[in-house]
Amino acid sequence: MHNNPDPEAPDPVRVSTFAQGITDSLPIVMGYLPIAFAFGLSAVKLGFTPAESLLFSILIYAGASQFVITALLSAGMSLWVSALTVMAMDVRHVLYGPSLRNRIVGKLSGKKTALWAFGLTDEVFAAATAKLVRDKRSWSENWMCGIALSSWLSWVFGTAVGALFGQGPLENYPAVEAALGFMLPALFLSFLLAAFKRQQSMVFIASLAGALGGLLFWSIPAAIGCGLGAGCLAALLQPAALTSATEVTPDEH
Repeated sequence: MHNNPDPEAPDPVRVSTFAQGITDSLPIVMGYLPIAFAFGLSAVKLGFTPAESLLFSILIYAGASQFVITALLSAGMSLWVSALTVMAMDVRHVLYGPSLRNRIVGKLSGKKTALWAFGLTDEVFAAATAKLVRDKRSWSENWMCGIALSSWLSWVFGTAVGALFGQGPLENYPAVEAALGFMLPALFLSFLLAAFKRQQSMVFIASLAGALGGLLFWSIPAAIGCGLGAGCLAALLQPAALTSATEVTPDEH
């Protein structure tokens, strides 16, 4: 005699595995490889050795901030100013852990927590949150380590390949080298255009105005700080401004 399972009974919770984390990281990996390649190529062109370029990605692992810090250092900026500038750019990461912690059930392991916390980039945080909320993925540190470690390795690998190609193999292919040199500005331009699509034009304009003001009256580090501050202030004020505009505008029938 066989008991038929109750169709209305909830499915048993399955703990997400390390392998599932690697699978969930594949979209991040595909996006990281070309950007990391561009960073490795850019760092070598700015005068850093392949080993130094690779060390940036291994230890700092900060995406766009790595382009900034290599540009500042190559321009003669002091190490402390460059480091503080990058810290100001990445201060948002302090909020990712507490935000994600609210969705974690159970006790955390010290070593595993340190591993995935180091790899908690913008993309990893977004992917993990989306899987937990939208796809109802169950939480586990092995799963989170799979996402973070796979993403980090792809960034390091892309940097290594870009740094090696920056040493001379592309000299025989000037068209390819010119295309890669165009890739980075085009990438940042696409980010700016995406900002307008997300209806963040007020934030973008405020950030640009703040950065230009800081650059005109002070220095490059001040420009970055002013741009960040103005953008954050605009992001805080924008919901209130949109709400007021909605209340003032009469309903159309």
